Amino acid sequence: MYSQKFKVVINSNRNKIKIFKNLLSKINKINKKSLKGFHSFQGRSSQTGRITVRHKGGRIKRLFRSLNFDNKNFKGIVLTTMYDPNRSSFVSLVFDFQKKFFFKTLTTNFSVPGSLILCTHKKIDLKLGYRIPISNIPTGSLFHSLNLSNTNNIQIAKSAGSYCQLLQKNLKTCKIKIPSGKCIEILNKFSYGTLGILSNSCYRNVRVGKAGINRLKGRRPGVRGIAMNPVDHPHGGRTNGGIHWKTPWGIPTKGKLTVKK
Repeated sequence: MYSQKFKVVINSNRNKIKIFKNLLSKINKINKKSLKGFHSFQGRSSQTGRITVRHKGGRIKRLFRSLNFDNKNFKGIVLTTMYDPNRSSFVSLVFDFQKKFFFKTLTTNFSVPGSLILCTHKKIDLKLGYRIPISNIPTGSLFHSLNLSNTNNIQIAKSAGSYCQLLQKNLKTCKIKIPSGKCIEILNKFSYGTLGILSNSCYRNVRVGKAGINRLKGRRPGVRGIAMNPVDHPHGGRTNGGIHWKTPWGIPTKGKLTVKK
């Protein structure tokens, strides 16, 4: 994938940077059977229809693609790489040799069709895209799709271009640097990670260029509190009255401590 900056022919192309996905495969018969539709209320109550979550609503329809986040053993081959509208990274269609079925998983960067991937708890020669326990990963390695417990839910490093780094490990625990820059210490007994960096690392360079792109993604505009009337926001009126910054419900913000010591 590559990104391109548009020429300013019209105002909506000013500062616009887009990723061209011409190398991704489109919907095929194998993929079509696993697509599911779902109803989204987009920030409104299902009973009354009133807005309950601000700045959400009005996006285009999309189909849900279920991914395989299991830590169960598998051995497969990557058939193709596809686009997923529900996440920033790409997904790969994989065929499992042992169980003989197709599934989707997050794509590792530099993973191409024909690459072999597997998930195992045994100690083997490591390659890009292998999913193995943290205890088998060498110190200093980069990996993604980290789960913190014995559940199959991936909790850390699952967005485009993100990764974790293994800093230190011992018999029971290990120290990991997560994408936010924070270092955490977890049990390496149940934790798994996929070697490599997640795909679509150019995603951070994207510039939408116009507000209409965000409206298609379900992001409604937000109005500044100081631009409202006093009845609508604590900052409303010609000035904010010299008060400290607050939310629309009067809770202090901008400098208030968010972590309890």
